[in-house]
Amino acid sequence: DDLMMLGKALKCCNNESTLTPQSALTALLGSLDDIDSNGNALLEAPVLYKGRSVKAVCSTNDEVYIPPKEESTKDGEDEPENVDGLEEYNAVQECLRTGMDKEACDPDTNDTSNDADAIALDKWRQDMRGSALAGFQLAMRAGPLCEEPVQGVAVILESVEIAMRDDSTKQFTPAKELSGGMVVAALRSGIRCALLSRPARIVEGHLKLTLHSSLAGLGSLHAVLSKRRGRVVTDSMVDGTDLIQVTATIPQAESFGLAPELLKKSSGEVTAPELVFSHWEVLEEDPFWVPTTEEEREDHGDLTTASDSDALKYIRIVRSRKGLLVDSSKIVVAAEKQRTLSRKK
Repeated sequence: DDLMMLGKALKCCNNESTLTPQSALTALLGSLDDIDSNGNALLEAPVLYKGRSVKAVCSTNDEVYIPPKEESTKDGEDEPENVDGLEEYNAVQECLRTGMDKEACDPDTNDTSNDADAIALDKWRQDMRGSALAGFQLAMRAGPLCEEPVQGVAVILESVEIAMRDDSTKQFTPAKELSGGMVVAALRSGIRCALLSRPARIVEGHLKLTLHSSLAGLGSLHAVLSKRRGRVVTDSMVDGTDLIQVTATIPQAESFGLAPELLKKSSGEVTAPELVFSHWEVLEEDPFWVPTTEEEREDHGDLTTASDSDALKYIRIVRSRKGLLVDSSKIVVAAEKQRTLSRKK
């Protein structure tokens, strides 16, 4: 079912009624460039592989066309048609979202329409493709939230636009020297921004704990586990004793100081837990959730983000530990001008 859903989303077949898991898997494997141990994949769309979406932009300012933001355009003001790079930009937009079906690309159409596009395609295949792969690997190795590895993300490369320059000998060359580091940094930043444009979740490790408790200590045991977001898996009586063996799972971030708290709350009725790693689990909380409805504002107030979110709390802790920028940190401006002594009148 997941493979069929992915195949329909990526348009692995023109006719969805004839789509099968085998055909979807074949189309995805044919476009696969790289896959890592965390399930992240880099796919190259057939239109890019055949060169139809690789365009050379010959502009006066040696740059490709970038569409203006919606808020920057005035109402009723149309965009001029004679903008450098607009024609290539529109041609690339027509090639996008064609899916992963190789039959959708017209086989009778040439890969490149002119000499400049042919040079741009050669530049992409020889010099930029390997750097794009390195940028993908760096982006998956350190995500935008906590600079931790990313899991289960598919990145699809659909088009490339390269600014070209026509010299006196009618030879097309790149307008600016494209080094490998520039391509790596550009793709890494683009992937990180794309990840933040969609709802993000963090994955936390869970520990499996096993302990013994008497009947008198069950109440305090469940209270401590529920406060730390723990879940009891099994509980059974130990033969020949009045003890109960309890098996539960608890997030690793909530396991610090668990044994002293259990002994203190239960007055020694609960033994020290034995903790081993259990599994990874997605924390279903949006760290950037903002109250929008009237009921949510009555419960949480007018907040820019949910301050009581566990996901946001973990992100701030990890970023602070790594020395990264944290939005909740206090920045002192002009500390030498602040008065620390009370003014006596």
